Amino acid sequence: MLCKDATESAVLDRVHAFDLIRGFSVISMVLFHYCYDLRFLAGVHLDFFAPPFVDIWRASISWTFVFVAGSMYSYSHDNLRRAGKYLFVALLIFVATSVARVDIPINFGIIFCMGACTLTTYILDRLRILPKGIFGAVVLALLFLSSLHVPQGYLSLLGQRVFLPRGLYDCGWLSWAGFPGPSFSSGDYYPLIPYAFLYLSANSLTTHVKKSGFPVWFSKLKGAPLECVGRHALPIYLLHQPVLLLLSLPFMG
Repeated sequence: MLCKDATESAVLDRVHAFDLIRGFSVISMVLFHYCYDLRFLAGVHLDFFAPPFVDIWRASISWTFVFVAGSMYSYSHDNLRRAGKYLFVALLIFVATSVARVDIPINFGIIFCMGACTLTTYILDRLRILPKGIFGAVVLALLFLSSLHVPQGYLSLLGQRVFLPRGLYDCGWLSWAGFPGPSFSSGDYYPLIPYAFLYLSANSLTTHVKKSGFPVWFSKLKGAPLECVGRHALPIYLLHQPVLLLLSLPFMG
């Protein structure tokens, strides 16, 4: 059945390709989490589910989510509300995973990341210092790549590691920003740094491209089933893990 959202369908300048890309990533996420549950919760031997493949797979999902969320910033009519919704859902996820204790609770996960990035972008937008254009997108993308290992304590600059002050991590109050404290743990960790740079880069690029129009091939890229999944990514994210746990039960000893 073709799935439509009346409000979103009314947006005349909607680029359906973003829904399609996000839908593909949602399906990839579900498969990734099922493999995770089978491997680490049910104890099933999955030889392929190991580094570096698992790291590349995980990044392909999360980076796409953040990039598409950043691209959608200029399409949203109320980004403050959008940020609040993400952050509220992130809080619910933290509470639910802390109570369930099936695995490590999710603290500052991907939903928090998209909320924090949206709020940060909103603030920069209100201050009229939001980066825009191709140059800004490239610089922000380079900042993202350079700060990928900030949670591990260092920046990567021209192949060299620049270690950051330990005080940023020892204080224990900056885990949300990308400086996890000594006792911090999370089953899904996507802090503001480095991912805000990716989000801002996506927004900068998309805002620029919108002015001249997306390439014809991109604008015409459609796929109703994947678009439907992409438009309902958040509820699928909330519901898929309990379903996967049930599907994993037969494999548990």
